[in-house]
Amino acid sequence: MYKAKAYSAASAKSPLASTTIARRDPTEHDVQIEILFCGVCHSDLHQARNEWSGFMPTVYPCVPGHEIVGRVTKVGSAVTKFKLGDLGAVGCMVDSDGTCPACQEGLEQFCPNGTFTYNLPDKHLGGVTYGGYSDSIVVSDRFVLHVPSNLNLAGAAPLLCAGITTYSPMRHWGVTKGKKVGVVGLGGLGHMGVKFAHALGAHTVVFTTSPSKKDDALRLGADEVVLSRNADEMQKHASSFDFILDAVAADHDINAYIQLLHRDGNITLVGAPEKPLPVSAFSLIMGRRSLSGSPIGGIAETQEMLDFCGQHNITADVEVIPIQKINEAYERLLKSDVKYRFSIDMASLKSE
Repeated sequence: MYKAKAYSAASAKSPLASTTIARRDPTEHDVQIEILFCGVCHSDLHQARNEWSGFMPTVYPCVPGHEIVGRVTKVGSAVTKFKLGDLGAVGCMVDSDGTCPACQEGLEQFCPNGTFTYNLPDKHLGGVTYGGYSDSIVVSDRFVLHVPSNLNLAGAAPLLCAGITTYSPMRHWGVTKGKKVGVVGLGGLGHMGVKFAHALGAHTVVFTTSPSKKDDALRLGADEVVLSRNADEMQKHASSFDFILDAVAADHDINAYIQLLHRDGNITLVGAPEKPLPVSAFSLIMGRRSLSGSPIGGIAETQEMLDFCGQHNITADVEVIPIQKINEAYERLLKSDVKYRFSIDMASLKSE
């Protein structure tokens, strides 16, 4: 066991502050990583402030962060996939049982005994797992990913959550060249959805309530931008989409988008509105349309996504901040005041 520098929340109302945490010494199957950048996900804020108490109550102190990229500094004796000096990445999971049907299918994200990167029981040290707002982390080699060397590391960090969350449903629902794909909402998730849909060859349409976002949507790869409050613009696209990625976390009319689906089209939720969304059964029935949700992807698919990003030079658009500005970043997140993700330069932790 060794001590690592970190930033943690001591309670739901406490600002994140400098601390030290315990990390396990690497076992034979572990990889130790010096964390270089860690993305800031909205779920970090929810967890730090115990806003998911009904689903996953926060255990304090809480060290958030599940969009981790860094450099390998130690490997266990049985590790063959990584060597000292390699770039390594860790996403939302650090363990699973490896034996359940989900794990056997490479779908670790659905493992009933999976362990998230932070705030779930730590079988090695007791207490709970601690995330990437830290100078280092030790993770089983099964859950460490390779980062293409051509990618900007600050922009690569959010790929470990925002990236795979948007890539996975597109792969599942067969987004390819010749398909017509919609992306609802141009934020941290939506901007990645646009980049992936474009790179996969789809005709990509962004739906937004903000006219000011049109130029940025086109820059990111959209072929068209539709102002969703304009009924005439929406009607022009009726029954024409193969797939729509809904990345909006606020309350909105899901039926307006279901009606844009072609026969057998699908709309997948990756945003998570707080209140249930009313759904018109007839909108689904009459076109044999489907509505689904999707979390992150499994480890193999996450590596596939990173490799795809390397081939197409895709990273998140980020604002790099020092760890000392994390509380300010959380307040800005609440106002959607970032284009499009924060990425923490963990070198800033060395001055603590």
